[in-house]
Amino acid sequence: MATFAKPENALKRAEELINVGQKQDALQALHDLITSKRYRAWQKTHEKIMFKYIELCVDMRRGRFAKDGLIQYRIICQQVNVNSLEEVIKHFMDLSTKKAELARSQAQALEDALDVDDLEADKRPEDLMLSYVSGEKGKDRSDRELVTPWFKFLWETYRTVLEILRNNSKLMALYADTAHRAFQFCKQYKRTTEFRRLCEIIRNHLANLNKYRDQRDRPDLTAPESLHFYLDTRFEQLKVATELELWQEAFRSVEDIYGLTSMVKKMPKSSLMAVYYAKLTEIFWISSSHLYHAYAWFKLFQLQKSFNKNLNQKDLQLIASSVLLAALSAPPYDHLKTASHLELEHEKERNLRMYNLIGFNIDAKQHETREVARILSRSSLLADLVSKGVMTYVTQEVKDLYYLLENEFLPLDLTSKVQPLLVKISKLGGKVVSASSVPEVQLSHYIPALEKVATLRLLQQVSQVYQTMKVETLSKMVPFFDFSAVERISVEAVKHNFIAMKIDHMKGAVIFDDLGFESDVLQDHLSALAVNLNKSRSMIYPSQTKASKLSAMLLSLGDIVDKEHKKLLARKSIIEKRKEDQERHLLEMEREEETKRLKLQKKTEEAEQKRLASEFEERKHQRILREIEEREQQEAQALLNDVGKRIKKKGKKPPIIEGEKVTTQTLMVLAMQEQLRERQEMEKKMQKLIKTMDHFERAKREEAAPLIETAFQNRLAEEKVLHEREQQLEVERSRLRHDGDVKEKHRLARVMEHKMEFQERVVSRRQAEYNRMRSEREERLSQVLKARKEERDIKRKMLYFLRTEEERLTRLREEEEVRKRQEAEKRKKEEIERWAKLDEIAERQRKREQELEERERLRKEAILRGTPVDVPAKLPSDLPGPGSAAPAPAPAAAAPAAAAAAGGGSKYVPRFRRGAPAEPAAPPASVPSDRWGSGKADDRGAPPAGDKWRPSFGGSGGGTGKSWSSSKFSR
Repeated sequence: MATFAKPENALKRAEELINVGQKQDALQALHDLITSKRYRAWQKTHEKIMFKYIELCVDMRRGRFAKDGLIQYRIICQQVNVNSLEEVIKHFMDLSTKKAELARSQAQALEDALDVDDLEADKRPEDLMLSYVSGEKGKDRSDRELVTPWFKFLWETYRTVLEILRNNSKLMALYADTAHRAFQFCKQYKRTTEFRRLCEIIRNHLANLNKYRDQRDRPDLTAPESLHFYLDTRFEQLKVATELELWQEAFRSVEDIYGLTSMVKKMPKSSLMAVYYAKLTEIFWISSSHLYHAYAWFKLFQLQKSFNKNLNQKDLQLIASSVLLAALSAPPYDHLKTASHLELEHEKERNLRMYNLIGFNIDAKQHETREVARILSRSSLLADLVSKGVMTYVTQEVKDLYYLLENEFLPLDLTSKVQPLLVKISKLGGKVVSASSVPEVQLSHYIPALEKVATLRLLQQVSQVYQTMKVETLSKMVPFFDFSAVERISVEAVKHNFIAMKIDHMKGAVIFDDLGFESDVLQDHLSALAVNLNKSRSMIYPSQTKASKLSAMLLSLGDIVDKEHKKLLARKSIIEKRKEDQERHLLEMEREEETKRLKLQKKTEEAEQKRLASEFEERKHQRILREIEEREQQEAQALLNDVGKRIKKKGKKPPIIEGEKVTTQTLMVLAMQEQLRERQEMEKKMQKLIKTMDHFERAKREEAAPLIETAFQNRLAEEKVLHEREQQLEVERSRLRHDGDVKEKHRLARVMEHKMEFQERVVSRRQAEYNRMRSEREERLSQVLKARKEERDIKRKMLYFLRTEEERLTRLREEEEVRKRQEAEKRKKEEIERWAKLDEIAERQRKREQELEERERLRKEAILRGTPVDVPAKLPSDLPGPGSAAPAPAPAAAAPAAAAAAGGGSKYVPRFRRGAPAEPAAPPASVPSDRWGSGKADDRGAPPAGDKWRPSFGGSGGGTGKSWSSSKFSR
């Protein structure tokens, strides 16, 4: 593995290797740099390196290298610059596409060159044998070898990019674009096997995304942008599947779209739903599910009518005719009547799936009942078409066909009237210009199914009229098919209990039987007979009492209208209140769900941060341990290699480890052993060498001692003679040098005066120059100081002005806020006082109404008892309050007089009451009502007639402190 000080060096090295033709070495060098842990900090150079690396991978068709490099580059730039990864991946796909297109252009016969069932399969044995046996390769085989490898590499490129981008929320757009390009690749070159694999890959990506929710950078499906990309990809997958006629994969794509919308609980746009139902119509028609096909058409018609503003009348008529013909093409009998229990269970699950896909959300509990199971039926669909007004848009031929097949009873003329209509319908159709989801509608492909339905209707009507019929007659009545086809249709109808018939080929007759009492025909036979008899009676004997009934109804019509109006108003108020409650409840639920989601998201983020921190610490610890182990192993290996080299130099064999795993500890032990053995051998050699050198040095010194003494004495004598001669020469040189210096002094003494004058002149000139420059410098410094002082003064004044202005603005803003707050408080206080006054007025009004009701009740009771009643002139609410002065009580005699006046002279008074004192008046209205607010006095506290009431204080008889005393016992 080559190491580089900088990434630029690796790029230069790779270019040098490419120039000399060593692309494999250049690719390996760049791969080592990208996968190295030393260069994990992203730089702009990394992008250039990746571009060169991708170009080499594409040129050499190394898909594995490209995938490994892209994964490592994703780790480098995921958190720093994800756009760089996007550019690299786009460059990768563009290069692969260009290479594939270039190979395609070079091939002469593309269809033969791409005649491979599976791009991921290796060469077959027969191909290898043919390539070795054949002497000359044909053009087809050369094209295959030229084009197929590049298309294999392009397919591998798409898979690699999808695998790298599958869980990256920041590159969802690139993921969707790659999926679209892969779909177009499969569509352009008719690659059905690769398309199935591509759909499975995308499906697995979504499943893993929902399975592992704690991944970092995971796309959020609830976000509108992510949901748009996923739905767009699924709809493109559905379109390509239908164009390739892979109907099973198209149905799975429909289920994917439904599962995705159910997961996020959001419906796609109307344009996408129109495409969804348009493709469903094709899928159900291919699978011969005519009823589901009709329901899909009905949903598509409703979408186009509601949301397509550009839909013209002609296109709407064509789509409506398709809806009605699709409904009529469905078999008129139920397939589940004669099915077994296991078939019923399977059909139940299948119907539930179909209901949900079409848009009828029926849960499993509802699906258990037989009534709800008939929701999607031919009869209910036709009833919906009539009630929803679809019949008003269809053509006249289709409308006539509907009435003939569903409403008319023509056993002998049915097919003769249906056949010309079918001929006219087969010519209808064309392109739908205003509906892009339905490019073309042809009504002719409904003709075979309609002929079969017309035959079934004919057999059903004939079976109700005839018991036997000749085979030739029945064959002439059905011009659509020969008798063998009619026989097959009748067998299917008899199997599903639609008709009961037998064919006797020996006699050449058709025998019609009864279906039995459990058939659909006899289930409502008596009720239908009663309805028809009632109609006949009304036609024979018309009713004569209509006018009298109408006059009687008109009298009470005003009361009925008023009552109905009141009911409608009450119902309207109840509905509005329920709507408000429901909206409030929904708002609270949304708020609670949002709070729960935020809490869950916060917990998930905290858990993710903790997990990432722990993983980071764990990776760091493992990395340190691994680096320590690698360093120790490298040191041990280096030590062992060093020892081995030294052993090889000596001619010995290096140590070999066999039968065990080479570990760091083993290498260290082996290296230490070799080093110890070498050290011991070296010590032995040194001891021997030291002894030899010691003897040699001793003998040498013994021989050299006298010679050294002699040489020393000779050297002393020579140096003494040399010293004396040098001393004499130095004395002579000193004397000569002194004499010369004295002569030079005498010679220069004459110019000493001129020298002093010149020196004084130079010094004075330099002093004047120095003084001038010093004055100029001082003046310049004073100017600079003065300018700086002025600048500081201006800056200080400006800062003071800004600070003052800021304080003024802050003070004004605070005063404005205080004024606004005071005004708000004043408005709030006025609002509270206004509401309090309104509440007080409402309370007074309520009390007045209660007092009026009490007064009316007392008056009615007095009238019923036949006793005079003294109605106060003023209501209790009109009496003075607790704070005002109470009026003077009326005299006691006023009560009998008032009673007499109220009673009048004409009222009968019994004899035993004529001499008795007058009955006491009704209790005052100020007596508080009972605790339930009914306004009635307690019967237990009322005194008997003729008794007196007096207050008692200090009694123990209850909470009121008052008691009743009879006049009889008080005496």
